[in-house]
Amino acid sequence: MKSRRPEAHRSQSRRTWSLRLTTAGAALGLAAVIGAGPAVAAEPTPADILRAGAQKGVADGYPGVIGLVRKGDTTQYVHAGVGSLATKVPADPKARFRIGSNTKAFTATVLLQLESEHRLSLDDTVARWLPGAVGANGYDGSKITLRQLLNHTSGLPEYAGSVDVSVPYVLNTDPRRPWPPQTLVNIALKQHKPNSAPGQKFGYSNTNYVLAGMVIKAVTGNDAATEIKQRIIEPLGLRDTTFPTSDPALYGTYLRGYMYPLVGVLIRDVTASNVQVFGPAGAMVSTQDDLAAFGRALLTGRLLPPAQMAELKTTVPMNAEGTAAYGLGIEHLKLPCGQWAWGHNGAVLGYFSEWLTSEDGSRQVVHANNEYHMIAGTPGQLHTGEAATKAYCALS
Repeated sequence: MKSRRPEAHRSQSRRTWSLRLTTAGAALGLAAVIGAGPAVAAEPTPADILRAGAQKGVADGYPGVIGLVRKGDTTQYVHAGVGSLATKVPADPKARFRIGSNTKAFTATVLLQLESEHRLSLDDTVARWLPGAVGANGYDGSKITLRQLLNHTSGLPEYAGSVDVSVPYVLNTDPRRPWPPQTLVNIALKQHKPNSAPGQKFGYSNTNYVLAGMVIKAVTGNDAATEIKQRIIEPLGLRDTTFPTSDPALYGTYLRGYMYPLVGVLIRDVTASNVQVFGPAGAMVSTQDDLAAFGRALLTGRLLPPAQMAELKTTVPMNAEGTAAYGLGIEHLKLPCGQWAWGHNGAVLGYFSEWLTSEDGSRQVVHANNEYHMIAGTPGQLHTGEAATKAYCALS
């Protein structure tokens, strides 16, 4: 599930000079002190900025926050708080976590690869590959293209906000409950009648990427998880990245995930949660290093030929101000400092994360936390998000 970005978006200790004034050198020492002028604090580094944001996030209520800053081949990590409230182990910047809607960039990449292999066209209709999958309540799969799924201009409604899905997902009482993709699509189509024709405007919907995953299976015979593993995870050597399809548990070194049923009063451990609710729209697990490696590979053309790279970066506006646009599974964002970055964010039960990458892949910022209660725009999101954009700007 995607959380909309909230609006607005080495520490060097000062050296203390000790002058030992002797009788013979007192005048010289005093002159040196007078002439030295006031001490000037060093400018905070990108890592300093991100670390301060992580600390604010913990003060806002996150159990833990981790971050990564990369320029060229130099990587710095930051952390604040804990990765587990039970053990109080510090939040590990290299730990695994659920990446939510960052999964969408992986799914879109597979479809672009299939197009480059002439196995489909992004101008194909949904009905071409999934006859009858979208054909209720005024929605017509024969009028929606695969490209419109990937850039969220299909006009299809969101299933995740429906009571049928949101209540059992948030209660998390049955994390192994099956959610067949077509069932999720059918729930979406019941929500309301279309208020815009396909291709008219941007409207973020996880339904688009559930259908995208269904198309991958129709074309290849494999589910999206298998194709993403074979085409992206294994070739890039993303050893800590997985795409669970039914198992709700996490393995290895990972951040435990939490949610506040009553903010500031109670907190629940939701580390094990249903992955079938989001699938190719948001079920993947990864680390900061792997997300950064994927983002760099994607933006520098390691995964796609030039024609598909151009399609990846062809955007539609996300807001009236022109500061955010959506490509195919990735966002193009104008930051407050005036710089542009590619990236995405992701939010599922217990976890929120975000990555930013420059056009040439040389500058990157990633951050993640281990609390999400399915509400966007919280102080923690605001403070960590602001720190991430400021850190990215400071990399130039």
